[in-house]
Parts: sequence; C-alpha cells; structure tokens
Amino acid sequence: MGANALSLLDGASAVEEFKDRFEGFGVPIVAVRAGGSLIEGKSAMRNLDVLRRSVDYAEGVGSLLVVGNLMAPQRYLPAGWEATGRTHSQDSSKDASIYLYERVADSIRPICDEAADRGITVAIEMHHASPVDNSWSARLLHDLVDRPNFGINPDIGNVAWEYNEPEETPEENVKALAEVCVYWHCKNVVRVNHPENERAVAWKVSLEDGEMDYRFLMAAMVDAGYNGYVAIEGGREGDQFEMDTRSLNYMRKLEAEVRSEVD
Repeated sequence: MGANALSLLDGASAVEEFKDRFEGFGVPIVAVRAGGSLIEGKSAMRNLDVLRRSVDYAEGVGSLLVVGNLMAPQRYLPAGWEATGRTHSQDSSKDASIYLYERVADSIRPICDEAADRGITVAIEMHHASPVDNSWSARLLHDLVDRPNFGINPDIGNVAWEYNEPEETPEENVKALAEVCVYWHCKNVVRVNHPENERAVAWKVSLEDGEMDYRFLMAAMVDAGYNGYVAIEGGREGDQFEMDTRSLNYMRKLEAEVRSEVD
C-alpha cells in the first residue's frame, strides 16, 4: 500500500477503518511503500519525510515493513519515455561517490531506529535509475546503514533491464544479496538488444516465461533462509489476470519443490 494513498486518510481512525476493509476482503496490508530520491535537492527532504511518516502508517495498518526506493523522476528524457535499456542511467551507482552513500545511510539510520521500537523493518529496493541499482551498491548501503531492521528488496528485473547490456547476471546478483533481503519484488522480462543503436527493449512476461531463471533464484533465496513476502510485479499488456495467475501458481509450485528438496 502506497504512503501517498494512506496520506489522504483523515487521522488514525480512518487508517484503522481502511485496514479493516482490506482485511475484510482477506487482503492484509503487509507493506507500506515509500519511494523517492534522497539525493535530489528538489525532492530529498520531502521524500525523507514520506519515509518517516510511512513508519507511522505501517504501525497504523499493522504492517511490519516499510519499502522504498531511491529513484527520482526522469530529468532528461521526454515524458513517457522508458528510462531503461540505454548506455546511461540517471543517478546510477556508476556515477555515485562514497559520500553519497554515506549521506543516504545517515538519513535512513534514524528512521530505522524509530521503526525498530515498533517492530518494523525498513527496506530499500534495488531499482534502476537510482544509486542502488546492482548488488554491490545494495550491499554497500546495507553495510553503511548497519541496522538489524534494515534490508534490501532485490528486484533483480531492474538490473536485467537497466542498461542495454546488464551489469551482472541474475545468478550473480541473488548470490550476493539473498542473505540481506527482507522483501522480494519479482518480475521477468524478455529483452531484445539492438547493439548497433546501443539500445535494448524489454517487456514483462509471466515469471515462468522470461529470461531470468526463477528456479535458481528461488533456490538461492531459500538456501539463504529467506522466508518473507514475494510481491509479483504483473503484466502490462494483454490479459494481465491470466499472466499474473500463472506467475503466482508458478512461484507457489517452485517454492514447494525447492523446499521439499531442502528438507
């Protein structure tokens, strides 16, 4: 559930009623989403305030997770253009200094301390067009924040489509990050690379159909002891209900098979 939606509710009683409505449909609010750059001068302070307030929202709806990312709106591409599959990515780890990560960690650490008193975990998503966009940058931020209730949301699909040539394979990424993951965004893509244009185009497909081997990813996460939520980022084109149902059934089947092999 997005913090922007919860911010429209009038007071704690309205948040409680909102939570009860969702739970009445059998859909508890398991995570509160707070996004936005903490390095862009125009929006950083506002986004930091949203992240802080998201801890309050999480407590109000009974969630133990606040999940954000560090992506800013695109500043150079025309509106509507996809910010992936190119040779350059806005605010990427390629262009970041150690001082940037230290500044972001200093911003997040007090929020983690406040969240810890309420039993809430804070996660930052590995996201394209942000300084946390691959395994090394995610591990760096995790180590700098250095709080037991801080972890990473490893959306490996964002690494797969960030550049025209991915920086690392999904297998390399999950092996580096699995042990520090506290939430898991999952999507799969098919990529078509145009090397003569230094451009790749990717589109979402069901988790069983894309280029990423989710059997390997699931096995790596289970081996690392992951037992948290999986959020399936669904299809955009075609019959989205069919695609997402296939992805859900596939992941349930994979988890059962992988855990039976471990047991």
